[in-house]
Amino acid sequence: MSGKNSGMDVAMLGALVEPNRMAIVELLSNGPLTVGEIANRLGLSQPHASKHLKVLSNNGIVEVKPEANRRYYKLRPEPFQALEYWATSFKKDMERRFDSLDDYVQEFQNKRKETNEK
Repeated sequence: MSGKNSGMDVAMLGALVEPNRMAIVELLSNGPLTVGEIANRLGLSQPHASKHLKVLSNNGIVEVKPEANRRYYKLRPEPFQALEYWATSFKKDMERRFDSLDDYVQEFQNKRKETNEK
């Protein structure tokens, strides 16, 4: 794998490390919710939920959509697409490394077998 992070935002990952923020993301994966709905479902105070939503918003993970007197939070797909792309490229690199290791082990076993047959 190259030294590039393929558009992966490390700050976004840092924002997701906090358990309450991860729980919010999991809730929002089912659709948009208000701060009050998020707070109620997670047993948080509204200010506490708002604090976490601000971090998620500042890191581009959620966006706010005002409707009448409510503000709905929803996930933005782009950060998760970047995460998926990064994870896939990492997986491909690891598979290539394991394939190389398999080739090496097979070559080693063949040489060992040839040596034992002599």
